[in-house]
Amino acid sequence: MSVASAVKDQVQQIGGGFMFSREAKEFSASTGVEGFMPGYTRGRGGVLGDVDADVVTAAFGFFRAEAIRAAWESTAAVPAAKGAAGYLAACQDFGRRKLADFAQAERLAELLQPVVDAADPAGAPLFAGWRALPRADDAPGRVLQLIHVLRELRGGLHLIGVRASGLTPQQAVLIAGSPRTTGPEQARAFGWPEPFEEITAELKGRWMQAETITEDLIGPSFAVLDASAAQELIELLTACQATVFARR
Repeated sequence: MSVASAVKDQVQQIGGGFMFSREAKEFSASTGVEGFMPGYTRGRGGVLGDVDADVVTAAFGFFRAEAIRAAWESTAAVPAAKGAAGYLAACQDFGRRKLADFAQAERLAELLQPVVDAADPAGAPLFAGWRALPRADDAPGRVLQLIHVLRELRGGLHLIGVRASGLTPQQAVLIAGSPRTTGPEQARAFGWPEPFEEITAELKGRWMQAETITEDLIGPSFAVLDASAAQELIELLTACQATVFARR
């Protein structure tokens, strides 16, 4: 198994956990618009600048355009840079709360940083935007920030893989779902209207192809680590995941 495959779930779940955290919810409330999507869209997409909603749709990839436009425009009173800064602070604060007692946070940050810095940003605009933001001085905040940035890298490259495999964004969401929801539930949350098409074996095969393309594209980013450091990264991300989701 490649390093990229071995850390995929940890990065996806920790980063996704932040987006549903109390810190992210507090940021969303600060925009003055109720609901998950407005704050999420303004915060995550803020690194793109004060752009038309279609630019955000292009970068997010898997959401219905109408849902992104409604969310983006509803928070237009919040400048994009302010939205990104607020979401960044929420991400870092989530890390500080969850990883305050994680003794290996400094080492994990040391391993994540060269991977993030070495990655090619082509085709991953959200990754490029988030990588450019100032990094937390403390290890717990920096770990969550780097995990979020790495998650944006995989997300951007996965969108390339999905389109190259002949899938639509809606089909990809229906097949994949998330650790929290089924495919149809996720599709509804992303703004896609019913009725949903049947997911056939052919479409699932295309999904597996998209996953392979994604792993091939992101794999070189981890080549900056030698075998020992790569194994340590896998182990520490696994321990970090357990710490973040521990009940307390």
